Amino acid sequence: MGSESKMVHSPMITYASMLSLLSLCPPFVILLWYTMVHADGSVLQTWDYLRQHGVQGFINFWPKPTATAWKIIACYGAFEAALQLLLPGKRVEGPISPTGNRPVYKANGVLAYVVTLVTYLGLWWFGIFNPTIVYDHLGEIFSALIFGSLVFCVFLYIKGLVAPSSTDSGSSGNIIIDFYWGMELYPRIGKNFDIKVFTNCRFGMMSWAVLAVTYCIKQYETYGTVSDSMLVNTILMLVYVTKFFWWEAGYWSTMDIAHDRAGFYICWGCLVWVPSVYTSPGMYLVNHPVTLGVQLALYILVAGVLCIYINYDCDRQRQEFRRTNGKGLVWGKAPSKIVASYTTTTGETKSSILLTSGWWGLARHFHYVPEILAAFFWTLPALFNHFLPYFYVVFLTILLLDRAKRDDDRCKSKYGKYWKLYCDKVPYRVVPGIY
Repeated sequence: MGSESKMVHSPMITYASMLSLLSLCPPFVILLWYTMVHADGSVLQTWDYLRQHGVQGFINFWPKPTATAWKIIACYGAFEAALQLLLPGKRVEGPISPTGNRPVYKANGVLAYVVTLVTYLGLWWFGIFNPTIVYDHLGEIFSALIFGSLVFCVFLYIKGLVAPSSTDSGSSGNIIIDFYWGMELYPRIGKNFDIKVFTNCRFGMMSWAVLAVTYCIKQYETYGTVSDSMLVNTILMLVYVTKFFWWEAGYWSTMDIAHDRAGFYICWGCLVWVPSVYTSPGMYLVNHPVTLGVQLALYILVAGVLCIYINYDCDRQRQEFRRTNGKGLVWGKAPSKIVASYTTTTGETKSSILLTSGWWGLARHFHYVPEILAAFFWTLPALFNHFLPYFYVVFLTILLLDRAKRDDDRCKSKYGKYWKLYCDKVPYRVVPGIY
């Protein structure tokens, strides 16, 4: 595990940010839900309420986890775990880990995604289960997820101490860092159930799609129709999540899976932050239907789909480049690349190829630009009456800029002089010509 000397930021900033996120993220989720659902999306209205009623007011509107909430979470989690284990899928190998391990996955995400949405919509269509129940108990569900996921992160910490799944594990010697960043890179239950695939993909990302559909159905059952703003928001979020599962095997080679360990930062974030914050523009639109008109709705929809496609094509381009060992074409030409050698923690010398053309010649993390813009376009149907629907866009921008810096620092440490050559050839980190 990295020591303080390997931290991206100074130790003081790192500890302050960790403690702040550990203490502030849980109550923020409840504040976000309350403001969107019960305070007309107005931060000022929530602020006035808290100013008048103080901490007790906050305690009063923090919903207690109920039996209904726990049942919904348990049924959903068990269903997704079963799909992850039982559905057929192609065998996929992840990248070689710092200790020389290569994780193996079963790529059945698209099938799990289709089965989940068809089942959910089928239960509604045939009157077996009404998704509006999820919306009506949303605060209780988020509350249960907050506490349940904290317990789950404690389980991950203890498992990493006493029963790690691989040699890609270990302690930093600091319990706060270990709990926050995690003890294991690839924790598994048994041989086949990958915990990070479950938390990140099958629970977190799948819940994004499920809740997007839930918000749309709730608006329909409340008003008897679905506004064009809700349709644009829902379609764009579903296109994005569909893209994610189509590319899921590529996601397993990204920083989230291949470099960030399973701790509060990743796992609590995917179990709680994704279903609450990432879906928040749709949560707002449920009770705030906006009529965009056909022309504006189509403009936003096309712009959003284009951004999602570019984001996908960036990842596809790099994945294809790696699959062909740099021998395929990039934008119709032979790719420009750097062959970089590095040494694993076990002392083995290995090599990687770094793509310096196509999308990856524009900036080292250019794919974050269309991702941020896509988030803006699926939030834009809310227009600008309130700021809070745009919180996710602001959060995503900060998250991805920080991730770009962490990834650059990690690659600099890993590749040394070869990374300097890469940065000389691709000088911009995220935005071409600017940053």
